[in-house]
Amino acid sequence: MNNVLISLKNAYIGLSYCFKTQRNMIIHTLVGVVVIILALLLRVPQAGILFLLVAITFVIVAEAFNTAIEKAIDLFSKERNELAKGSKDVAAGAVLLTSFFAVIVGILILGPPLWQLVSSFLFG
Repeated sequence: MNNVLISLKNAYIGLSYCFKTQRNMIIHTLVGVVVIILALLLRVPQAGILFLLVAITFVIVAEAFNTAIEKAIDLFSKERNELAKGSKDVAAGAVLLTSFFAVIVGILILGPPLWQLVSSFLFG
């Protein structure tokens, strides 16, 4: 049981490090919170909220892996190195890809109720 608690503590430390040092981690999380609040206000069905949560979680996990990859590479390669740059770029690309996925999920789930709200406001 002690090892489990140590593992949980280390995981918490890792996530805390990401939130303290990575601006994008905070941005992704804040946007995710706003999206979930909007979904609740629009009374999106639970399945839609679940898809939104999965998409948001993918982005945050990708950002955490990106941070881990960047820090590991920085540990071994202080000078400019094309292989290191390529690895960092691929990790950043993974974050971008998951972000695009999350935006598409958000549009598909939030778009119709938002359009209905705007339409009823504009056209009565």
